[in-house]
Amino acid sequence: MKPNAKDAIVKAAISLFNSNGYSGTSIRDIASLAKVNTAAIAYHFHNKPGLLEYCFMHFFEQYMSKIEEAFASIDRGAKECLKRIVADLLHYQSENIHLTSFIYREMSMDSQIVREIMSTYSLKEKYYFQNIFERGFEWNEFRPHSIPYLIIQLKSLLMMPYMNTQYMREVLYIFPNEPFFEQKYLKDINLWIDKTLCSDLPVKKGAALK
Repeated sequence: MKPNAKDAIVKAAISLFNSNGYSGTSIRDIASLAKVNTAAIAYHFHNKPGLLEYCFMHFFEQYMSKIEEAFASIDRGAKECLKRIVADLLHYQSENIHLTSFIYREMSMDSQIVREIMSTYSLKEKYYFQNIFERGFEWNEFRPHSIPYLIIQLKSLLMMPYMNTQYMREVLYIFPNEPFFEQKYLKDINLWIDKTLCSDLPVKKGAALK
């Protein structure tokens, strides 16, 4: 068995799941593209659902680590913390565009693994975003808003380019995996934070702002 067989299988699965869909991809397709036999897939992941679960976990473990690392700086200010999270997530998604696109499309399905992800990672993500917004309200950094609706807006901004990559490329002629897009779009989201969220009131002495 090739020493890098597991990585080759995951890379092939992500490519095929993204282009053909999960249901349109067979174990044989993955084995062929990865240049391994089907026994190697069974050895590492048991079956196709096991491989799908690995892809989900691989994506969300790294996704959440970006949020958790940035949240550690919350005492420096809610706005700066949120901007760091946005920058880190955009970069992560752009660097892993095929995995990101596939995962976001799959998350629109009602399946056991999606429900499990919702009950763990999605609720944890909500916890961090809610805390950032609440701190921002408390410190007068943000204007009062409905937190669920703020999360909807923020998630929409972060996810849309990667959920609709075909539309982005074919209609708008924008390529979400390119550094130019990442830099330009980050400025636009930061503008949304500055203009929609941020308050004109003096910041309270709760945050050790830069």
